[in-house]
Amino acid sequence: MPVYDTYAWIEYFRGSEKGAVVKRLLETQEGYTPSIVLAEVARKYRREGFNEDDILKRLLFIVSKTEVVTIDIEISLKASEIYLELLELSKKLRLRTPSLADAIVYSIAMLKQDKLVT
Repeated sequence: MPVYDTYAWIEYFRGSEKGAVVKRLLETQEGYTPSIVLAEVARKYRREGFNEDDILKRLLFIVSKTEVVTIDIEISLKASEIYLELLELSKKLRLRTPSLADAIVYSIAMLKQDKLVT
């Protein structure tokens, strides 16, 4: 089952072409959403001025369509390892500094041994 990150959901709610890919995936298979993604989605929509009820509806939709994965010890250990690897790679390639949330989401996909939808 795929792991959906924040921008997979943002594109889904925008109804974009990328969001249509997410929609098709959701129609054909179950998936996972890291709990931190719920917080990131809520933060984005709150920044954009959405009211609390609309944000809640979107979060409830995500929860209804995917299994929410909470951060546990295994994920924490893997995310700390992945974060340092991403940080080193980003410096080498002169890319933006990764966030811990990025490492958590990626770690969940690795531990679930499935694709990450972003």
